[in-house]
Amino acid sequence: MTNIYRPAFTFVVLFTLLLGIAYPLSITGISLALMPANARGSLIVSNDKIIGSSLIGQAFTSERYFWPRPSATGEFPYNAAASSGTNLGTTSQKLKDMVKVEIDRLHSAGIIGALPVDAVTSSGSGLDPHISPDYARDQVARVAKARNLDVAKVGALVESHIEGRSFGFIGEPRVNVLRLNMALDSLQP
Repeated sequence: MTNIYRPAFTFVVLFTLLLGIAYPLSITGISLALMPANARGSLIVSNDKIIGSSLIGQAFTSERYFWPRPSATGEFPYNAAASSGTNLGTTSQKLKDMVKVEIDRLHSAGIIGALPVDAVTSSGSGLDPHISPDYARDQVARVAKARNLDVAKVGALVESHIEGRSFGFIGEPRVNVLRLNMALDSLQP
């Protein structure tokens, strides 16, 4: 009877060692050698202090900063442990109510006119660190006023932080909110 189970047990142990330990360690080693910053979480460091990741959004709420898109992670915005979308369809009344609240909030903050979709809806993961260039441009006047900066100077900062499509054809142009806000902090009034 043991002759029947021995090959199965041997293959389970062998493939566990191979695919569960050796393969992940080798891929981790290769990624650390080729792209160390990416392999360590794309962390953003300022003054020898980790202030975030370029892959996960942060909840900026001050008038002095560019705001991210809404987060779908619930009570604690941009909580990576609760990554998920709202899974609400376009006919959902709850989604319509959430969008209406965001539209009213942005209009009361002085952002007028039609708003980009990313200004009022969360991303699929609820953690997206990017906003559209249009949403960033819509916030320029508000941020410039709050910081007592020239609107043209803040607008130029936004334009300089627009990231193009990945590989020239994947995705849409975008602005990383954390990187933009860091650059904003370095501007002098």
